[in-house]
Amino acid sequence: MIRKRASAGILYFVVVLSVVFLFFFQADVQGEDRPSGEDTEEIAIETVGNGGDRGTIFLAAMGAVGLSCLASGFALAKIGSAALGAMSEKPEIGGRALIFLGMAEGIAIYGLIIAIMMLTRA
Repeated sequence: MIRKRASAGILYFVVVLSVVFLFFFQADVQGEDRPSGEDTEEIAIETVGNGGDRGTIFLAAMGAVGLSCLASGFALAKIGSAALGAMSEKPEIGGRALIFLGMAEGIAIYGLIIAIMMLTRA
């Protein structure tokens, strides 16, 4: 019951944060100087379109990091509890358990790398 509420709270936080970031980066692009004349509407549409693409990239990068960290957390919880149970019976298994914990932590690092690759294109 508590796990479901915590998961729902985290999901709600990620959605709210993504909407805030999306509007924040679009407002940054819309504030540029625009020349006066007949072509201002076309330039404004192009500016907003570029801001939407940039905001989408930031949203995708945030999703990559957030979801990979959540997946890593769930994996670490399962592996960590199993490793502690195994170490209580055979203490010499501790070194092998650390290898599996490191592999689960790698999921979060892969998500961070993907986010950095996305942000260098923005």
